[in-house]
Amino acid sequence: MGDGVNMIDILQTGLRATGTRGKVLANNIANINTPGYRRRAVAFEKALSEAMASGDAEALREVTFETLQPRNTPVGANGNDVDLDSEVGDLIKNSALRKTYIRLLHKVYRQAEMAIQTNK
Repeated sequence: MGDGVNMIDILQTGLRATGTRGKVLANNIANINTPGYRRRAVAFEKALSEAMASGDAEALREVTFETLQPRNTPVGANGNDVDLDSEVGDLIKNSALRKTYIRLLHKVYRQAEMAIQTNK
C-alpha cells in the first residue's frame, strides 16, 4: 500500500461496500415474486483492490461499487430469476464480512487509543 492509504480507509471502504451489497440483496429478496424482476449484484472486490493498489487514500474513499445484473441464473415462468436460498446465503456471507470489517476497525481504534494513553 502507498503512503496515503491506511487500514482505516480500507476498512471503512469495505463497510460501505458491504452496506451497499446488503441493500441490493435485501431488494432482491423483496422482489422474489415480482414478475420480470432480474436479480442484481454488487461487485466491489475489484474496485477495492484497484483503489488499494493505487496507494491513493482519496481514490479509496471515493471508490464506487458497480451494481449489475448477472443474468446467469435460471429464469422462472414469471421472468424472475431470484433464488431465495442463494440470496440468503449471499446475505449471510456479506453479513459475516461486514462484521469482520467492524471488528478490525474496532481493533485499530483501540490500538490508537492505547497508544495515545501510553504517551500521556
